[in-house]
Amino acid sequence: MARFALGIDVGTSGVKGVLIEPGGRLVAEAYAPHDLRSPYPGWSEEDPEDWWRGVVSVCRQLLVNRDPREVVVVGCSGMVPALVLLDESGHSLRPAILQNDARAIKEIEWLRRNLDQEQLFARTGGYTNQQHVGPRLMWIQRHEPEIWRRTRLVVGSYDYIAYRLSGALSLEINWAVESGLFDIYRRTWDEMFLQASHLQEELFPPVRFPTEIIGEVTREAAEATGLAPGTLVVAGSADHVASALAAGLREHGDLLIKFGAAGDILYCMDRLETHPRLYIDYHDIPERYLLNGCMAASGSLVKWFVTQVLGEEGESATYRRLDEEATAVPPASDGLIVLPYFLGEKTPLFDPEARGIFFGLTLSHSRGHMFRAILEAVIYGFRHHLEILQERGYPIRRVLATDGGVRSALWRQIAADVLGLPVEAHLGHPGSALGVAFVAGMGAGLFQDWTEIEAFAGPAYWNEPNPEAHRRYQEAYRLYRDLYEALKPLFPRAGRLSGG
Repeated sequence: MARFALGIDVGTSGVKGVLIEPGGRLVAEAYAPHDLRSPYPGWSEEDPEDWWRGVVSVCRQLLVNRDPREVVVVGCSGMVPALVLLDESGHSLRPAILQNDARAIKEIEWLRRNLDQEQLFARTGGYTNQQHVGPRLMWIQRHEPEIWRRTRLVVGSYDYIAYRLSGALSLEINWAVESGLFDIYRRTWDEMFLQASHLQEELFPPVRFPTEIIGEVTREAAEATGLAPGTLVVAGSADHVASALAAGLREHGDLLIKFGAAGDILYCMDRLETHPRLYIDYHDIPERYLLNGCMAASGSLVKWFVTQVLGEEGESATYRRLDEEATAVPPASDGLIVLPYFLGEKTPLFDPEARGIFFGLTLSHSRGHMFRAILEAVIYGFRHHLEILQERGYPIRRVLATDGGVRSALWRQIAADVLGLPVEAHLGHPGSALGVAFVAGMGAGLFQDWTEIEAFAGPAYWNEPNPEAHRRYQEAYRLYRDLYEALKPLFPRAGRLSGG
């Protein structure tokens, strides 16, 4: 009777759930929205209770007209490293602080001054940055001392949902890796970095690998969700890692480019190596690792242009019309270059003061030129990441593309032409929820081999590079890179004028 794996993904805008079974069948999907809160500039928070209500809704949607005993196992993925503070009774003490929260500026500056950053990189794989857990917990200590006094445990978004389902407290290993407090080679908390942030190891539950069974659905959780008591629960996965698994990123040399609101780039390796201009994660697949980058704005820049500059609603028909106009424009947009740093830039520049630029505008340029130049700019950002991988001698076995932007045949072709490589895209797969459902299925023995994930991929769309377009983009890309270097000294002045 038992045959399904259930995957739950806690995202910034809602909870998504899927049911899958061996053989590549996606049985059902469900979604429940929730709200992001930003009560002050730079803050990014959500209520963990909203997540749980979403999980309850999603589970009940998925189980309509189904026997809950058919579900063998549940896995959760989510934003990383989100922060959920628990009291001694296991209740959340305040809204969760999300991974893109930027409040802990002073704490980051203090740690950068007082921690040996090269030693930090050598042991954790990264330098102090706004995604790290230490600065945010220091902010809580300083600004919310009563909350801190009552804090007994710290968990992440998907760890919290796994806890609500099973009653078992754990941290999936990539939360630990991205915390900035974890020795990625020894797989232990680093005492020196804990002390620098005024933290104790007892704050953190045991670190687990994605497929580890951490417990079973409790009777209380079963009554809320409709799941059967005793259903297995695994440790789960970071959302971007689960998404990479679902996309088919499996072998050394596989590269994934994600056309989402932010532009994510993930590179699969069969050995643990770090890069000073990229992040590092463990893959869900044992003995595989992911170098990854994140561009602050990609799809969000496209949406900004459509809604704020053009004043359109951002409906599908609008994007199709703009695609048609941009397709009529030649590669490199007749000399129009966009720097896509409208939210500063994360990797590989790590420059929060960078700004967006439209360069080379003339009266002969149309909105089709501007739209195409934005699409090209995002791919130039992907090319920048590809370049620093190739500088290290990393081979590119294949390029995969996912997320909403791959629905644009033009954008996929621009990617192939700029990168000079074939691009394989899979449209419409459920991403992280599918990936973590498969992780759960591997943990429970529903699947026997990681290659079985391919059965869920759906049809592939291939775009081959056009040699003439690639040649033209080579020149445009160099101008793109030179523009940033030339303007870099001026960006702080722009920030001062805007109060940034």
